Amino acid sequence: MLDKLTVEDQNNIKRLKKYHGSSSVDKLIKTTYKKYPYYAIKSEVAERHLNSTELSEVKALIPSDNEKMLFTIGYEGISIETYLNRLIKNNVKLLCDVRKNPLSRKTGFSKKSLSSYCNAVGIEYLHIPSLGIQGELRKNLNTQEDYNKLFDKYEQDVLIPQIDELGLFNELMNKYNKIALTCFEAEVCQCHRGRITNTLSKQASWNYKISHI
Repeated sequence: MLDKLTVEDQNNIKRLKKYHGSSSVDKLIKTTYKKYPYYAIKSEVAERHLNSTELSEVKALIPSDNEKMLFTIGYEGISIETYLNRLIKNNVKLLCDVRKNPLSRKTGFSKKSLSSYCNAVGIEYLHIPSLGIQGELRKNLNTQEDYNKLFDKYEQDVLIPQIDELGLFNELMNKYNKIALTCFEAEVCQCHRGRITNTLSKQASWNYKISHI
């Protein structure tokens, strides 16, 4: 399998084996946490491997900002690791999946896997299929104008009829402080999550910041 990797990745694996191939699991964990304390902020075993000074460095990296904020995030072009780290660094407590059908050929992003990964790092997962768009409607979208026409129709057919139900997000904001809407597209202008946040921001009861990460 090694020969299927890029030359750079092959060299990195060889280098890792050279320096750490004989190390125990405990030693690898300790070395990683000392060199990269950020990766210990969600750890359940950090206290077994780090001293008080090292643990203080880890705690200093734990996101603590609790200002209420709604984020949106797409997973196009990024790995599940990068995706989760964006959520963690922004202190997201609840991920709302607004895909109609939460299936993906990309590793880690189908509903079962994504919810499991989120739960493992202390983020709750909620699927809201009623806010999704049928997959067949996304075919033949070649220009931004194509996307805009689709989302205009989506706004009329889906969002406006559910305008009262969108009050759910006010409840979620009050409970979790920081939540994120997720779908596939990297660019929010090419994803219906942008129209959802647009609609929310126009509500008289909405008083929260929105950020696309």
